[in-house]
Amino acid sequence: MAISVSHLVKHYRIHKKEPGFLGSVSSLLSPHYEQVSAVEDISFSIDEGELVGFIGPNGAGKTTTLKCLTGLLYPTSGSIDILGYIPYERKTPYLKSITLVMGQKNQLWWDLPAADTFLLNKEIYEIPDVQYKKTLAEYVELMEVENLINVQVRKLSLGERMKMELIAALLHKPKILFLDEPTIGLDVVMQKKIRDFIRIYNKQNRSTVLLTTHYMEDVRQLASRIIIIDHGKLLYDGKLDKLVKQYASYKILSIILGSYIHPDAFKEIGDLVDYNFPRAIVRVPRGGSNMAAAQLLQKFPVEDLNIEEPNIEDIVRDIFTKIQK
Repeated sequence: MAISVSHLVKHYRIHKKEPGFLGSVSSLLSPHYEQVSAVEDISFSIDEGELVGFIGPNGAGKTTTLKCLTGLLYPTSGSIDILGYIPYERKTPYLKSITLVMGQKNQLWWDLPAADTFLLNKEIYEIPDVQYKKTLAEYVELMEVENLINVQVRKLSLGERMKMELIAALLHKPKILFLDEPTIGLDVVMQKKIRDFIRIYNKQNRSTVLLTTHYMEDVRQLASRIIIIDHGKLLYDGKLDKLVKQYASYKILSIILGSYIHPDAFKEIGDLVDYNFPRAIVRVPRGGSNMAAAQLLQKFPVEDLNIEEPNIEDIVRDIFTKIQK
């Protein structure tokens, strides 16, 4: 077992102050504090080599959980075991076994080329010369950044900087990767390049990856298992395909028509989600999808028909909507 989390709880004590001068005086003489729950009794385990998607809305507790796992935060209660280490003890062997990449923060020196940060990390992690040169050459080739590592970081694009961030974070070949929004703000092409790199690293090194992201395409492409949390509580832990079957009560019929049909005609089949002739999208109950498809083929001028699962984004959105009601 690479990661084991048992009944993790993290509470914050927040100072509350009324606005204005009187509020400031009152706060000074009689401070008022409130307890906020960021993570509430979460338990899960991850095997060596697994790549798991860790998702939830803003404020769900994802980043707080990652910070507890990396030892940046001390949990209020519960236990965490990663590779036999307790994260908050911050022992050197543990720190050399993990990496944390946050898409909205960087470790690269802004006015220096990324190559200088790579050399610094080589010394910090005590990477042997031969291993460092071999690993760096491999990553640079995979990321296609041969001409960029000696360019000042501030002159790089967001996508180029993210490539350098990943190279810097993985030079010491960590066994555990905590990735927090690694593709945030990147265009589609750059997102794919980052995903490909993560996938290759995971397979080649049998590393364990916990990936938080708002982009469901990242999850769909990389993770077969996902953990969903909201308001600090675990909602789902399991396979992606099982999530679809468990929470999606419907399927999508994607239709190409040979001739125009009035939108009202689809009412006897299901809910018309989108109609831009010749393409129509109809949502039908999961158990009745085959019958609905047969009706379409018999009564409508159908040229092409596909029965599809709903998008993961839609399923997760439905889950959160139901919980908040």
